[in-house]
Amino acid sequence: MFTSINDVREGLLRQQYIASDDIATIVYLAERMGKPVLAEGPAGVGKTELAKTWAAASGRELIRLQCYEGLDEARALYEWEYSKQMLYTQLLRDKLGQVIGDAATLADAADRVGREENVFFSERFLLPRPLLRALTSETPALLLIDEIDRADAEFEAFLLEVLSDFQVSIPELGTIKAVHQPMVVLTSNNTRELSEALKRRALYLFVDYPDFENELRVVQMRAPDLAPAIARQVVEMVQLLRGLDLKKSPSVAETVDWAKALVAINAEVLDERIIKDTLSVVLKHESDVRKAKKNL
Repeated sequence: MFTSINDVREGLLRQQYIASDDIATIVYLAERMGKPVLAEGPAGVGKTELAKTWAAASGRELIRLQCYEGLDEARALYEWEYSKQMLYTQLLRDKLGQVIGDAATLADAADRVGREENVFFSERFLLPRPLLRALTSETPALLLIDEIDRADAEFEAFLLEVLSDFQVSIPELGTIKAVHQPMVVLTSNNTRELSEALKRRALYLFVDYPDFENELRVVQMRAPDLAPAIARQVVEMVQLLRGLDLKKSPSVAETVDWAKALVAINAEVLDERIIKDTLSVVLKHESDVRKAKKNL
């Protein structure tokens, strides 16, 4: 566990993540209070990366649940491996015949099979999905629930129950409680409004694009071979691009990709020709590329 806010900042930095003061503070408070973190902000600002580096810095296993429309309890929590159950049924067919062999009626045979159903609904046939894996992990884990805003409101309501008590009920097995309460990071790109109930259960963190100096530090860390003067020009250019009315603003990862691309082509200066030739590394829509070339 982190011992201070500064310890958080240094731990994340060792994983090449530059944390702002508010990020470091929320991570520290989440550790001390045992509360989930809801990280909202534009796509590409490093919300998912925060969870990954937090897990690495704290020595936790990262377990990721990627949300999408139509995600349901079964795919997030657990499923029964029916094909494996059927295989075991075939293998144990002779033994099953002995169990029901002298049954007087069909109902009696069904009752006898029913008394043995715990054989087929046991942990050997249980396929744990991310939520159950995080609860039953023998070592402390960090559960990343990525893009929760893409899931349906019904799934969000189910998630509230899990995050309240960190336990789940499986009808055939009973209640399963967390071996170690996992740290939880939920990310959202603000595509829909999340419930107040979910927000009450979490520490809220808004993650925005970094300022010039912090983004420059990221570029220098991830693309150390790029000339300092060009690195500054790259960050200046990206921050100008974000001021345009684009279909998709460049993410921090795309800033780094652009910097690495310039290293790959041995660019010695960021002139108009090189900008036009490499702009598609940082912009991913043709209309954005055209608009950027017109304005820049």
